Amino acid sequence: MFGANLFTLAMWFFQEATVGFDLVSMWKAMGVPAKAVVILMFVMSAWSIGVMIDRWIAYRAARKQSRVFAPAVAGALKDGKIDEAISIAEQNKRSHLAKVVTAGLQEFQAHQGSTEISGETIEASKRALERASAIVHAELKRGVSSLATIGSTAPFVGLFGTVLGIINAFHGIASAKATGLAAVAGGIAEALVATAIGLFVAVPAVWMFNYFTNKIEAFDVEMDNSSSELIDYFIKRSSRGKK
Repeated sequence: MFGANLFTLAMWFFQEATVGFDLVSMWKAMGVPAKAVVILMFVMSAWSIGVMIDRWIAYRAARKQSRVFAPAVAGALKDGKIDEAISIAEQNKRSHLAKVVTAGLQEFQAHQGSTEISGETIEASKRALERASAIVHAELKRGVSSLATIGSTAPFVGLFGTVLGIINAFHGIASAKATGLAAVAGGIAEALVATAIGLFVAVPAVWMFNYFTNKIEAFDVEMDNSSSELIDYFIKRSSRGKK
């Protein structure tokens, strides 16, 4: 008996819901403001996907070239071949380590007028390394902050679309002068779609923002270590020159 009543209720539900629940039908049922909200969220999604792809390619190239650059430049510096080290760095321009090390080596080479290396030369090289690290950090971080913005605002944009859908549902009740499911189905579908799209845009953006932030922090540590090792190399070379 209970099963028969439940079946009858379900049949009534689908008979009343004259609005289709496929994407095309729901899009047609949306008002202009709700459509604008959905388009805005798709633009936000496209932007975040573009940033994700761009940063993933950049980080992958930086990691790959740095693995080749680090041992090669270490060998050149061990033999005292600064020109060769600079040449190796210029061949790996997408490496974050190469960009930083090149700046330090070029500054050191520019101030090296004699066999004796002064403290001013080392300080100048240190400042060059710091400037290069800051520039490379900004390059690595480019676009990543927009993922945080999208991740934090997309749910609220979706909530705004939800509010518009509820308003549309009440407008349907007023226009049809009825309280059946058919009068509110379009507005409810509109509200649920806006909420779903908002979450769909926000969740991947937040995930990738955290992932890229961890990557940038790891790159920063590697650049700091490389800068420190290069300064130590300059100091040791200065000490050998004074003997």
